[in-house]
Amino acid sequence: MYNRCNRWQVITRLHLVLSATIFLIFCFSIVGMGLTASAAEMSEIQQRGYLNIAVKDNLRPLGFKDAKGNLQGLEIDLAKRLAVDLVGKTEAIRFKPVANRDRLSVVLDKKVDFAIARITATESRSRIVSFSVPYYLDGTVLVTKNTSVQKLSDLAKQKIAVLNNSSTIAQVRYYVPSAELVGVNSYQEARDKIENNAVAAFAADASVLSGWVQEYPQYRLLPTKLSTEPLSVVTPKGLQYDELRRSINQAIARYLEEGWLQQRSQYWGLP
Repeated sequence: MYNRCNRWQVITRLHLVLSATIFLIFCFSIVGMGLTASAAEMSEIQQRGYLNIAVKDNLRPLGFKDAKGNLQGLEIDLAKRLAVDLVGKTEAIRFKPVANRDRLSVVLDKKVDFAIARITATESRSRIVSFSVPYYLDGTVLVTKNTSVQKLSDLAKQKIAVLNNSSTIAQVRYYVPSAELVGVNSYQEARDKIENNAVAAFAADASVLSGWVQEYPQYRLLPTKLSTEPLSVVTPKGLQYDELRRSINQAIARYLEEGWLQQRSQYWGLP
């Protein structure tokens, strides 16, 4: 069974090493899409008095709009806390909601100062832009509405939906080798199969499925996490951004040490 406290203890221990290595190792990019803001060095950011940050606005509980149209979520909380530390005011942010396909391009093309948009730090991305110390350890979990399924072993020889061509396939095969995997092309297709009792569970990212169970209370997450995938703030590559990266890393490391990120993750229902 996955232990929440152990996970956050691991994050705290890792940040000392990650803060010295991640932003030197992890960098990535893609092509940008027409935003009018621009990335800036730390001195320029402080002089102008606000941050340009790319975020998600449709991904509960990381970044989404509430009933009044206000941005909410763990990543929005993190952005506001960083605004206090970097420019002295929680409201000193110009949010740039981005689609998944654009969330990295705006960083590469320096359309924003940085992105906090459910971006996983991966080695394949590490050559082009910089990653911060992780602020949350995401990973694969399983969601179900079947009350007889309480743990992974209860899924033996049952059908589990997985996104086609995803890394989740190998993880589920390792942990539940006797299960029958059913490929789906979307989260909606997976939910349809659960509703029709065509599958007993669906395996996908915890950060996404947490929002799913908040929206559909009849669903619940199994307590075992099958993988660990760090979510990080992404900044442009270049020596001119060293001070900005260092400031972000130091701030996140402090939030981890103080327990603030753990508290906010729990508040937003993240496992």
